[in-house]
Amino acid sequence: MPEVPLDFPRQWVEFVDPADNDQLIRCDLTWLTSKYNCIFGRGCKGIDASRPDAGCCVHGAHFSEKKDQKRVRTWVKKLTPELWENYELGQGKKGWIETEDGAEKTRVINNACIFHNSVDFEGGYGCALHHLAEQEGVSFVETKPEVCWQLPLRRSYENLEHEDGRERLVVVLGEYDRRGWGQGGHDFDWYCTGNTEAHTASEPVYINSKDEITALIGEAAYLELVKLCTQREELLTAFNQRGRKSEDAARIALSVHPADPQVN
Repeated sequence: MPEVPLDFPRQWVEFVDPADNDQLIRCDLTWLTSKYNCIFGRGCKGIDASRPDAGCCVHGAHFSEKKDQKRVRTWVKKLTPELWENYELGQGKKGWIETEDGAEKTRVINNACIFHNSVDFEGGYGCALHHLAEQEGVSFVETKPEVCWQLPLRRSYENLEHEDGRERLVVVLGEYDRRGWGQGGHDFDWYCTGNTEAHTASEPVYINSKDEITALIGEAAYLELVKLCTQREELLTAFNQRGRKSEDAARIALSVHPADPQVN
């Protein structure tokens, strides 16, 4: 099945952040309960057909803020030639950071992020910072630039003013589809989140991406989200087992991610 359309029915849920009564959390349950998983090195075709081995790492990573860059810099100091194929280049005069359109990002070498190790590198194929996290026994959320560990999750913010004048910040958590990359995202040769090839996980996104989601919305909100996702999965299971439509089950079934195997 080809890549599914960008727009299809989704089920969203909104709840008050248990850690902050002035903040709302709005989550895409359709995405978070889907069976998407990263298939880098396992069939990923990459966003650029000329460098399929580099996955979505062909453009390098922009830093979200100075704090993000400072954190990554701390971990880069721990990289060794055994873990990082481009160690000499990264330690050289040009370093591992470059400026693009006035914004700092990780340097690109041979059409791939400088931290990308080639398939034949003995220290491990893929992101050197990811391998460093495994070596250090920490989550890659600690070692990689924010934009890297967040993908394919997307956090955005909205300001809400109730009719009674109360203001709240709304944290929106959803799928980082092609549009999240800007206009250039529509030109990618291949993209994973809407492709059936990447919807092969045994566990849903909200479980497989626990560390990332917790970092994005906080532990208390994550635990509340787990309850809501579990309830949705139970309803979907009950609907599938009955083999007949009830009004509520039909409405929920309409918002299953179309790239998931049960839809194809």
